[in-house]
Amino acid sequence: MAELSIQFESRLLDIKSDEWNALNLSGNPFLKYQFLAALEASGSVSSATGWQPSHLTVRNKQQQLIAAMPSYIKQHSYGEYVFDWSWADAYSHYGLNYYPKLLTAIPFTPSVGPRLLVNPQVQQEAIAKALIQAVNTHAEQYSLSSWHLLFPNSESLEAFRDPALMVRQGCQFQWSNARFESFEQFLEQMTSRKRKNIKKERRQVSQQDIQFVHFEGREITQQALDKFYLFYHATYLKRGQQGYLNQSFFQKICASMPDNLLLIMAEKGGEFVAGALFLKDDETLYGRYWGCLEEYKQLHFETCYYQGIDYCINHKLKRFDAGAQGEHKIQRGFEPIPTYSLHWIKNKDFRNPIKDFISREQQQVSHYIKDAYSYLPFKKEG
Repeated sequence: MAELSIQFESRLLDIKSDEWNALNLSGNPFLKYQFLAALEASGSVSSATGWQPSHLTVRNKQQQLIAAMPSYIKQHSYGEYVFDWSWADAYSHYGLNYYPKLLTAIPFTPSVGPRLLVNPQVQQEAIAKALIQAVNTHAEQYSLSSWHLLFPNSESLEAFRDPALMVRQGCQFQWSNARFESFEQFLEQMTSRKRKNIKKERRQVSQQDIQFVHFEGREITQQALDKFYLFYHATYLKRGQQGYLNQSFFQKICASMPDNLLLIMAEKGGEFVAGALFLKDDETLYGRYWGCLEEYKQLHFETCYYQGIDYCINHKLKRFDAGAQGEHKIQRGFEPIPTYSLHWIKNKDFRNPIKDFISREQQQVSHYIKDAYSYLPFKKEG
């Protein structure tokens, strides 16, 4: 596809927002120009934080943007949720540099979605093949050890299937809406013991005189947002860490993409005591950011899961993606689903060992998913 111009852009601001968003046909909020631009403009993503933007863009002869892929040159593996620290250690053991590497992903967001945004009139597989070749050349030019594409949806996964890319499997837990009319109807699908346990957890929250306030997009007040950020930041500090995202980032997405936001605040005695910020589109609720100062019984489960399920039911959303990991979600009706990532390793001596690692890991993940299904709280049919 010699007539195409493929570039690696070091700033999203060098790309027009309407061009980028025109390719985001799914409406995925994490792929919106506004979300990615807020990460860069706030300084949450930059060379200083180890996330140097290197977005791939594809233009035709008329210089129209026909495909794009959010990508970053990484100097570490933080904030990715597909763990390759052991690979980096192996490189170090042999005196080689694993970093920098190229990453195609949404920073700090382990959520499955499109990774290649492409004009529907263009063949996605052909663009993907051209991008694989471009990455190879880029890796040689800038001494990149590898390329990693994380959490692609099925279309992106198929488009990038290539012998040079190794497919790695993971697992997340998500809730599906079987056209429930109420939370009670959802609970009716569960065994009696599991149903009673969830009712007990919700009751414990209300017995602590905690109520919930939902702020939809433009309804989010500055007071609520300031309190939420205080809770979010404090939750990281309790673990001796800094939050990946700063207050400026949250301010920017509230201003630029309010229709994709839902803020749920827990209130006690007229004061906010905890909060969770969700993103959403027409089909899915994405639980992402949580924080509190004091611990209350079952408050995390209620704010981050049960309030989210209630919202999905009331607003006819099909799915609730509540984030990475968390086996505790199984007993609350979140089903295990496989996730995938793609990996290209430049050094030939490391390809086979990593391929063997991925193969053995996949067997373990497959067994884990099967085992997790057996612990779901739903009644057995028949």
